[in-house]
Amino acid sequence: MSETFTKSMARNIFYGGSVFFFLLLLALTFDTNSALPELDNRQNLTEQVAHGKKVWETNNCIGCHTLLGEGAYFAPELGNVYKRFGNSTDAIKGFIMSRPKDGIPGRRSMPQFNLNAEELEAVAQFLKYASEINTQNWPPNIQG
Repeated sequence: MSETFTKSMARNIFYGGSVFFFLLLLALTFDTNSALPELDNRQNLTEQVAHGKKVWETNNCIGCHTLLGEGAYFAPELGNVYKRFGNSTDAIKGFIMSRPKDGIPGRRSMPQFNLNAEELEAVAQFLKYASEINTQNWPPNIQG
């Protein structure tokens, strides 16, 4: 092999690498698109779930909680709260309603948002929907 690295050698390496990585990108894109239908959870998406997400966003729940790993780490992960509360939307609603008006003095706690019955049910259904998403075993433990 020649001791000199020429422009044509550099060009060939560049074009060869570009073609290789473009083909790799196409292969990974095809693989991802073929796996996505197995992970689809849209059949459970209802108007109530959408309303629950709106309530979630309006009250900035993600400012303290994480949902499927996204959000703040101040409060517990809620992607599996439905399973943690025994597969019960009533338990979720009861927990939200039981929060003290001004929180617990001296410690961090969830405030009382004074949600009406419709909003409570919508948030509970949204959290149920989030827990049914196939996250491929994430979070790795039940406590989030």
